[in-house]
Amino acid sequence: MAEPIKGNHIDIELTEEIADGIYSNLAIISHSNSEFVIDFIRLLPGVPKAKVKSRILLSPQHAKRLHQALYENIRKFEAQFGEIEMQESAPQFPPMSFGPTGEA
Repeated sequence: MAEPIKGNHIDIELTEEIADGIYSNLAIISHSNSEFVIDFIRLLPGVPKAKVKSRILLSPQHAKRLHQALYENIRKFEAQFGEIEMQESAPQFPPMSFGPTGEA
């Protein structure tokens, strides 16, 4: 069992299964008034059906902290490796859940 939080230290356990990670090349983000839902999906060329590989549910406050952490990490990455190029036209997908939807 993990130790409780002590000051600024959190004992985090990473199992081998989780450490392997899951590849995703599409994220569908939805929200309600109380939570954000991020579905991580893997699209394969020539396959008409894609599967959600992982779903993460976040409180609005945690979603904002995640946004800030991603922004800061992207800023640091680009300072070290150069600007990340974005495709001009991203595929459009219909909303898949109960609220406004974004893509990442």
